Amino acid sequence: MYAVVEIGGHQYRVSEGDVLFVDKQSDETDQKLTFDRVLLTKDGDDKVTVGQPVVDGVTVEATLLDNVKSDKVIVFKKKRRKGYRVKRGHRQPMSQIEINKISTSGSSPKKAKKEEAAASEAKEEKKEETKTSSTISTDMTAKEAISHIKDTPLEELKGFVPEDEDRVTVQRAWESKQEE
Repeated sequence: MYAVVEIGGHQYRVSEGDVLFVDKQSDETDQKLTFDRVLLTKDGDDKVTVGQPVVDGVTVEATLLDNVKSDKVIVFKKKRRKGYRVKRGHRQPMSQIEINKISTSGSSPKKAKKEEAAASEAKEEKKEETKTSSTISTDMTAKEAISHIKDTPLEELKGFVPEDEDRVTVQRAWESKQEE
């Protein structure tokens, strides 16, 4: 089994027991790390699961072995006939990690939080729907008011339409509301 995981903006193909160098993760060695940005998994029975963008419920657990510096990169700048020459070097800090386990069971905590938020939003929308269905607000645009007046029976428009008319324009409805 292997997985493609995103660590520090880079993608790595990892299997259990692999040792690899990634961007620096932490100062403490022998620390347990968990990566939940798994982009692809392949089981032993050749079943490939591709995430959109991540595979839900899959995590990669690793141990931080050591913090090291990568090979030196030399940056040399020169402008000919000007006497300008600059030589600089850089060594990127890296972490050496060992992949302990690729777990595919359960749902991810982020997914659970998203589901809870969606459920609470649905409850709030339902509450708002019941409130708006029981009391119709007169704070609406002209097009909404015209369609509401045309589509609603007169009995349900008490206070919105003057008593002496069957259907009115929005302007007359608004003027009658201001007179009250």
